[in-house]
Amino acid sequence: MAAAAAAPGPGSGPGDSPEGPEAEAPERRRKAHGMLKLYYGLSEGEAAGRPSGPDPLDPTDLNGAHFDPEVYLDKLRRECPLAQLMDSETDMVRQIRALDSDMQTLVYENYNKFISATDTIRKMKNDFRKMEDEMDRLATNMAVITDFSARISATLQDRHERITKLAGVHALLRKLQFLFELPSRLTKCVELGAYGQAVRYQGRARAVLQQYQHLPSFRAIQDDCQVITARLAQQLRQRFREGGSGAPEQAECVELLLALGEPAEELCEEFLAHARGRLEEELRSLEAELGPSPPAPDVLEFTDHGGSGFVGGLCQVAAAYQELFAAQGPAGAEKLAAFARELGSRYFALVERRLAQEQGSGDNSLLVRALDRFHRRLRAPGALLAAAGLAEAATEIVERVARERLGHHLQGLQAAFLGSLTDVRQALAAPRIAGKEGPGLAELLANVASSILSHIKASLASVHLFTAKEVSFSNKPYFRGEFCSQGVRESLIVGFIRSMCQTAQSFCDSPGEKGGATPPALLLLLSRLCLDYETATISYILTLTDEQFLVQDQSPVTPVSTLCAEARETARRLLTHYVKVQGLVISQMLRKSVETRDWLSTLEPRNVRAVMKRVVEDTTAIDVQVGLLYEEGVRKAQSSDSSKRTFSVYSSSRQQGRYAPSYTPSAPMDTNLLSNIQKLFSERIDVFSPVEFNKVSVLTGIIKISLKTLLECVRLRTFGRFGLQQVQVDCHFLQLYLWRFVADEELVHLLLDEVVASAALRCPDPVPMEPSVVEVICERG
Repeated sequence: MAAAAAAPGPGSGPGDSPEGPEAEAPERRRKAHGMLKLYYGLSEGEAAGRPSGPDPLDPTDLNGAHFDPEVYLDKLRRECPLAQLMDSETDMVRQIRALDSDMQTLVYENYNKFISATDTIRKMKNDFRKMEDEMDRLATNMAVITDFSARISATLQDRHERITKLAGVHALLRKLQFLFELPSRLTKCVELGAYGQAVRYQGRARAVLQQYQHLPSFRAIQDDCQVITARLAQQLRQRFREGGSGAPEQAECVELLLALGEPAEELCEEFLAHARGRLEEELRSLEAELGPSPPAPDVLEFTDHGGSGFVGGLCQVAAAYQELFAAQGPAGAEKLAAFARELGSRYFALVERRLAQEQGSGDNSLLVRALDRFHRRLRAPGALLAAAGLAEAATEIVERVARERLGHHLQGLQAAFLGSLTDVRQALAAPRIAGKEGPGLAELLANVASSILSHIKASLASVHLFTAKEVSFSNKPYFRGEFCSQGVRESLIVGFIRSMCQTAQSFCDSPGEKGGATPPALLLLLSRLCLDYETATISYILTLTDEQFLVQDQSPVTPVSTLCAEARETARRLLTHYVKVQGLVISQMLRKSVETRDWLSTLEPRNVRAVMKRVVEDTTAIDVQVGLLYEEGVRKAQSSDSSKRTFSVYSSSRQQGRYAPSYTPSAPMDTNLLSNIQKLFSERIDVFSPVEFNKVSVLTGIIKISLKTLLECVRLRTFGRFGLQQVQVDCHFLQLYLWRFVADEELVHLLLDEVVASAALRCPDPVPMEPSVVEVICERG
């Protein structure tokens, strides 16, 4: 029956029953009880409940070692219903078929591997069999060879001992022959000049001759060798003292003399003396190149000559000295350091003299290459002679030259700035001389600004060569820090900007009423240039400098705001001085026109005086000139009658009182008192008030100075009736044109009121001209 062979599936078993949920509660209690037993250390057998694993002796356990099919089937028939038995059979059949399929697949997959393994084992058996045969043959051959070797050794044993004795005797005879032939060999080497070979022969035999000098034959050989060695030493000394050979030959002579046992202290002094002579000859050759008669070679050729001649010779001397006289200790090292320090200082002096001749050149490329080679060539002696400080001295020279170049470039920038100003002067003067139109101020300003900026960029590019990566000294702390911050940024760029501001301010201190020889247009141009520097150029230049020279120094530097403030103050002073100069020029014309005229006997006015027309023309020219560089500015609201106001009847009470019918010359005190009282309540005019950076402010300042001068000159004169009327006509003409140039038209009105009022106070018969007549004269004029 198929059900008899069936086994329960994974989900079925004898314990499965319909009352499964009721059996789970006792199961949980038993597990909990067992866990408590384990926690308190009780044995597994003492724990109540079912054991955690199956019983290994259970005959119904399919996976157990004591499984009994009959018992298992009986148990199934007794405990399982028919439906469960049928399910178990079905599941068992399915598992059997799955296992058969897996087994068949495993066999198919490994069949080729089994076949290959079988072939491999067969081949290995064959190979091992061949190897065993070869090993057997090898063992047989080795036994034969061992036998032959033993027989040969036994046969030649006696002969080997005799040969060894004879070889020793032969070697001794050769040594004795060498000793007996040593005097002749030494003589021949001396005659041929093979001094090194002679010294080696002497060194090989010296110990033997010293050991056996008590024997007469060896004593004679030693005496002959000493005579020859003395002659050899004399010839070596003679060759060494002549000094005709180079440093390697000199070192070889000293080495041979030391090997012959000559005193090292004496040889040390002679070696340095001969080396001094050769190096001084190199120094004299360099000094001759700096003489006045022959043209000095370029600085790169000079440093190459010094590096290959003097520095190379010094390196050879130092290396040979340290190799020959290493046994001298610290005393010998200090002697060599003093020797190198003395000659090195003389070489450095010559190099500095030659470098000083390059200060006039503007190109740094050749100079930097020369300094680079100079610094590189001194690395080797600096490492060999650290105590002499040659490398440090060379670095100091390079740093000093770099500082001098910065000063040279600063002078070049200052000269370029002064040259640009000279060009501006010539351009401003040329049109007046030739009578033709010259370049405008805006064009001149752009030329000056671009020229200065191009010179600054050229200087930065030139000094940037000192910090190039391929230059040997650029990684020194000085060129990474102080040179960039304090040298380039502060000394060169900031120093030039401040120098430019100081030069510009010096034009404000020029003597003379008209500003000396400084053209007013130049003051205006410099003012605008400094203002442009304050707004943008200074920040651009310093940013460019910081980008090209990566400043790693922590030293304090000048802030951009400080430089901008200095430039703005310079621009303000220049513009203020420009206002004073132009105001004084117009004031001079007005003063002369007042002082040179007889105001008491003048005729009745029919025209405006020419000087007033000149004042208006000059003011208009100044307005055009300032407008080329500065913006318009802000004006106060203007009245509609600004161009029609006359000075016959005044809107202010002060002038109405002065020209009232009650005015008589017999009461001057009352009029003066009234005038003074009215001045207390009038607005005070600050003639020299600060000037702003716009055209209106500049023209206002110039007109204030001019009209104030006119007022003061009028106060010093006495006027007749027609003189007063002429002043009235002139002031009305000025009012017609000057009010449009100032920020506040009331300023012109007040000053001209003051002029006419002052003339009326100084007139014995103050009869003003009718306003309509004044207007006709001014319109006709």
